[in-house]
Amino acid sequence: MPGKQELPSTIERSPKKAQETWIKAHDSAVETYGEGERAHRTAFSALKHSFEKVGDHWEPKAKKGPSDEQAARGTPEPGRTAEGVDANASKKHLAEVAARLGVEGRSKMDKEQLVEAIKKANRRATAKAR
Repeated sequence: MPGKQELPSTIERSPKKAQETWIKAHDSAVETYGEGERAHRTAFSALKHSFEKVGDHWEPKAKKGPSDEQAARGTPEPGRTAEGVDANASKKHLAEVAARLGVEGRSKMDKEQLVEAIKKANRRATAKAR
């Protein structure tokens, strides 16, 4: 099925460039691997190089590159990811994102704790938007 018809809701609420990136990567992955989970993982991996998830949508990153170890792999596999949070960003950037999302206690968190807190806030925002 074409990526445009399978566009996740978080990407539908994102900039057109994010939508185009996901669709193009998804469709290419379907041609290579066939329809299914692997095509979706590949599309998200491509998206994470230029965008990060903030709340219920994706925003352009200041610096392109993989957002976590999983996104850095050439062929994404099932496993633990940062769920679109740019875990490779600076602690300052993560604290700013956490502030925008209303994460409490962020000033006392280390980088890993900020990533986890942002992931939780993103999940809540996405669930609320549905």
